[in-house]
Amino acid sequence: MTREVIRIPDAPERPYSPAIRAGDYIFVSGQVGTTDDNGNAIEGIEEQTKRCLDNASRILEIAGSSLTDVVKTTVFITDVADFAKMNEVYQTYFPKDRPARSTIVTGLVNAAMVVEIEFIAYCPGKG
Repeated sequence: MTREVIRIPDAPERPYSPAIRAGDYIFVSGQVGTTDDNGNAIEGIEEQTKRCLDNASRILEIAGSSLTDVVKTTVFITDVADFAKMNEVYQTYFPKDRPARSTIVTGLVNAAMVVEIEFIAYCPGKG
């Protein structure tokens, strides 16, 4: 099995990789709704959810993949009351043949973040 780090051009170095291609799978690190490297968060669950999904889409594109290749997501939200609003946005990015998903209510590292989403994509022969 091959293993390749997916890097984002001009992104600051982090203690983790944005994504890893392992064989035919791409594992995208948790994406959050921040506006800068200092962790300043966008206001609201809808906008943060959009940012998570847009970030993942960009990373997958760099890896030669797309959201249509996503087979599993894990959504972390800080308030169960935000579930319906998050779900409304999420569904617009996955209008049909949606990936498997887990949703967990928990705290996040930055108190201003209200959602984080991890992605696993399957894309054989695209690497």
